[in-house]
Parts: sequence; C-alpha cells; structure tokens
Amino acid sequence: MYRTAQDFVNDWAHAATGTIKVLEALTDDKLDQSIVEGHSSLGWLGWHLATCPVFFTGMAGLKIEPAGDPKSVPTSASEILATYKTVVERVKAAAAQSLTDEMMAESVDTFSGPAPRGAILRMLIDHQTHHRGQMTVLLRQAGLPVPGVIGPTREEQQNMKK
Repeated sequence: MYRTAQDFVNDWAHAATGTIKVLEALTDDKLDQSIVEGHSSLGWLGWHLATCPVFFTGMAGLKIEPAGDPKSVPTSASEILATYKTVVERVKAAAAQSLTDEMMAESVDTFSGPAPRGAILRMLIDHQTHHRGQMTVLLRQAGLPVPGVIGPTREEQQNMKK
C-alpha cells in the first residue's frame, strides 16, 4: 500500500517504463500470439494494460479519461503503445494534481469492499506487473525479442559478455 502520493507517482513512472519496453517489442503480425488458442493474446494483453488503469484509478477516486475502448482491441502494435503512453501521462497528471498523502489511507469502496486508496493504487501496479510477465512469455513464444524489465534477459546477458 502506498502511504504517500509521491511514492505512487514514482512507482507508476518506473513500472510504466518497463511496460513500455514490453509494448515496444510487439509487432502487428504477432498480436494474436497466445499460449493456446482462446487464451489472452499479446494484443489483448497490451490493450488491457492500455485501458485498465482507468478502472483502477476510478476506484481510487481519480478521474482519467479513457484513451480507447477496452472491448475494441486494435490490430496495430503502435496504436496500443501510443494509447498506453497517453494513459500513463493521464494517470501521472491526475495523481500529481489530485492526490494528497492523507488521501492514501482513506477508505474507498471497491468491487470487493472498502479498501485504502493507497492499496487500490498498489493493485494497479501489481495487476500491470502480472500481465506484463504474461506478455514476456508470449514474446519469447512468438520469437520476438524479450526486453529486460527488472533485470537483463538471457539474450541481454549474452550480449554483455561479448
């Protein structure tokens, strides 16, 4: 749970940088890659990350204008990336403008009952991290480069040895 607004803003910016690296690895022809048919695809996961912050920040009381329809997954990797970057900036701006440290401990209503606002914002980061991890597996399965997010990937380590 975040106890200060600035801690959330800093963590959001850091987490978004990693997600942008993953989204930059997407290609239009691999957006339909999934672990097995009928499961979440790279395109759906990327679009979900671009649109779901509106839901989480809304629960936390921040008004973020959606940058796209969650139900209409684009067929363009660049559109997914651009939309995500727009949402990242909207979250940063709304948090910097609206959140105070005192607000982070305030209880807000959620789909699972009351929770501190700082916990809801932590859920946003955790949710993004979960789906970003799924995407890295699918990137590898699709034969696309896997960017290092928290540390270097195997390929990045091998390139450092050269």
